[in-house]
Amino acid sequence: MDNQPQLLCEQRDSVVHLTLNRPQKRNALSLSLLQDIMQELERIAGNPSARVVVLGGNGPAFCAGHDLGEMVDQPEEFYRDLFSSCTEVMLKIRQLPQPVIARVHGMATAAGCQLVAACDLAVATEAAQFATPGVKIGLFCTTPMVPLVRAIPAKIAMEMLLTGTPISADRAYEIGLINRVASEDELDPVIAQYCQKICESSRLTNQVGKRAFHRQYAMNETDAYNDAVDVMTTNMLTHDAQEGISAFLEKRPPQWTGK
Repeated sequence: MDNQPQLLCEQRDSVVHLTLNRPQKRNALSLSLLQDIMQELERIAGNPSARVVVLGGNGPAFCAGHDLGEMVDQPEEFYRDLFSSCTEVMLKIRQLPQPVIARVHGMATAAGCQLVAACDLAVATEAAQFATPGVKIGLFCTTPMVPLVRAIPAKIAMEMLLTGTPISADRAYEIGLINRVASEDELDPVIAQYCQKICESSRLTNQVGKRAFHRQYAMNETDAYNDAVDVMTTNMLTHDAQEGISAFLEKRPPQWTGK
């Protein structure tokens, strides 16, 4: 595996499969891997044929968080660069035009749990577990906390952060961290169903909706509504909205153009 790329990217029809490929390190996020992910996400963002991204990992774990082996006795600038690079990746997932689905088949810890929380959708196997255990090694999971507390209730997030105790896939589903729990055999078919449904809709409309969804998180309710009015008004003026409504009224399949 040493001569294998640490990040795999394969497009199948309209779906891009982005796979962490450091199984011997449980897909730990080294600085170089984070840089590779960022570069690939930027490429995907400019790819009009890519409609959905599925983010997964090879080996026994989804992602074990940061690569602790490269984090001992480093200068301050290294740590700042590492955590800033990780933050850029998480924000890029939010800002990416395409929806991103986390494919979680094993442990997702620390920054790995952060990845799951940052994705738009997440499906996990029954054996998957999630944790923010940094407190156990003297490093509070502060950056993983940011998307986590935006995905699940605050007190449950604080429980995970203060105790570092892993939670099961069923518990992750219960609190809203993931969308579905599937058996190992059902994981890919369930994700394929999500991808199919997303690809049936207008690419432009999905992009408009994802951008507005994440932007309104930082707003109060009144500002969020004002922004939503602007977005829906602009959306209504697009060809795809006019076509979609006309097709519904005429009981025919819509013909999307992405305009």
